[in-house]
Amino acid sequence: MDTPLEIAFHNMDSSDGLEAKIRERADKLERFHSHITSCHVVVEVPNRSQAGAKGYHVRIECRVPGKELVVSHDPGKGDKHDPYLAVRDAFYAMERQLEHAAQKVQGEVKSHEGPPQGRVRQLFTEYGFIETLDGRDIWFHKASVAENGFEKLEEDTPVELSIVDDGPNGMGPQATSVRPIGRMRIEGEVPSRV
Repeated sequence: MDTPLEIAFHNMDSSDGLEAKIRERADKLERFHSHITSCHVVVEVPNRSQAGAKGYHVRIECRVPGKELVVSHDPGKGDKHDPYLAVRDAFYAMERQLEHAAQKVQGEVKSHEGPPQGRVRQLFTEYGFIETLDGRDIWFHKASVAENGFEKLEEDTPVELSIVDDGPNGMGPQATSVRPIGRMRIEGEVPSRV
């Protein structure tokens, strides 16, 4: 890396063990992309709700020439009450993004038929976030959901989307259209048997 790794802890005490694990995982990122210029990792406990701690949120930002890659893993429905598991999952997603970015640079990216797919990660009143199958975190506005279907969306709903790399006001990747799809249609998933 061109600049030293930056690690921050918010709403929690810093941990030497967790920091060592983050440094270990960050050192291995260059196996997935040969030129990472910087990496910033934030581990935090979101504001507590009346039900108690929500778990750990991990955000990783890596810069490579011409691109900033971001992974933002919220606690969600999985067991993210262990900060080591939350860090592990976030680094797995960043590794996939770095590998994809390196393949693009080398011209090895296979063209996929059809639009990108993912799952609704988080919903708010007017907008939400989708985690794509390649680990990217994509913002979308309720107006971009097909057939005025924003109110019908739930977390973990599988969707197809159209993405622009730089949305208005430099907000980063953004979905310009979002369409819910059937569970069986997500690429690469094995259908569950009932």
